[in-house]
Amino acid sequence: MHRRVGEESLLNCKVPTAGLQIGEASPLKLPELLAPAGGPSQLQAAIRFGADAVYLAVDRFGMRARADNFRLDEIANVVSFAHARGVKVHVTLNILMGRDDIATLPAYCEALDATGVDAFIIGDMGAFSIARKHAPHVDLHVSTQASVMNAEAARVWHELGAKRVVCAREMSLEDIAALKADAPRDLEIEAFVHGAMCMAYSGRCLLSAGMTGRSGNKGACAQSCRWSYALVEEKRPGEYFPIEEDQTGSFILNAQDLNMIEHIDELRRAGVDSLKIEGRNKRAFYVATVVHAYRQALDGGDVESAARELLSISHRPYSTGFYYGRATQSPERDGYVKECVHVATVEECEAAEPDSDGNPLWRVTAACHNAFEEGGQLEVLSPHRDVSTVNPRAIAWLAPADGGKPFVERGEVSLEDVRANSVEFPVAKANRSKEHYVFFVGSKLLPGDYLSRRL
Repeated sequence: MHRRVGEESLLNCKVPTAGLQIGEASPLKLPELLAPAGGPSQLQAAIRFGADAVYLAVDRFGMRARADNFRLDEIANVVSFAHARGVKVHVTLNILMGRDDIATLPAYCEALDATGVDAFIIGDMGAFSIARKHAPHVDLHVSTQASVMNAEAARVWHELGAKRVVCAREMSLEDIAALKADAPRDLEIEAFVHGAMCMAYSGRCLLSAGMTGRSGNKGACAQSCRWSYALVEEKRPGEYFPIEEDQTGSFILNAQDLNMIEHIDELRRAGVDSLKIEGRNKRAFYVATVVHAYRQALDGGDVESAARELLSISHRPYSTGFYYGRATQSPERDGYVKECVHVATVEECEAAEPDSDGNPLWRVTAACHNAFEEGGQLEVLSPHRDVSTVNPRAIAWLAPADGGKPFVERGEVSLEDVRANSVEFPVAKANRSKEHYVFFVGSKLLPGDYLSRRL
């Protein structure tokens, strides 16, 4: 088992494992690391930082309608890009299907089948039947939306043609181990390990639709379960009573994020075949950070270091969800913990002349996302490497040579166009979002590396 963080856990949770029977001690199969790809940049980040598979949606039928998602005519190129790097592509068709959805689904399934996608993630039984008929070359995975919580349900889905079931998020680790033991031997088990925990069974929530008219089961969740609430008695207007939990009662909403980075070996011993990261609405930096951390832990790296990485991204207070009993919640906290901010993405890095002391230097060209200063310490997130630090020197903005509007205000412009039509304008701080800057650092960086600074 990987080394734990210790008694003062970064997750600040106590795990009752006494009496838990979760399979043989060895050998342990290395599970698939499944990452979200809400759009092209997230797809590239997930693959580059070590995901074994990605899950994404086309412009219909996915549970994250606000994500960038992909057009149907883009999927063939996505599959080609991923397969060339040994990564599988799972497509979500996991909304609750209405009549109009079912009517158009066969053509979608046929088109996706022709692209070579590896699997569909489906929660609706009617949609499952259509996919089996119209996409015979695609594996069928049962979405967490189906709320599979026992081996009998898993067995039924397997008999219908499912290769994998995604466990309901409300299952304990012991429940999952029992399901795996009793289910057909060739049925794969997928479980969430990181990200948002939806209210209600496995995301089948009516709160968003009832309060805002935006159905979470149609991919348009307003995340009403993460808002702040209080009770008001009819005859006491203005007197607000917070919804909380104590020894005598409980509040109704879950505000914490799942984090199982310290418990991967327990998941492996329970028989989990795929570790799923939630976050198709998240940005590429988030995806890269989480995939990097779990990849490090899976490959035998320092779990304590990996756990610290997960503190750097924007998140709600972390917990282990329902895996070890009742999920913990944080009604007193409205908002996210944010210790780092993504400031730039490296686009080029080339060797430069050493400095006056003979130390090596590299010239970096990067796209700016948030402000960073001359000499400030930046953290470097790079695939298959520990997080390191650099201090940018001699920052210069690639400013329009004609002195006109910044490139970002002129529309999307490639780095080649920027370089051909710009001059280097020395600055003390890079603070123009999406504009390009050059600077020097004392260690070699790679295109696609992410630079962040501590807040």
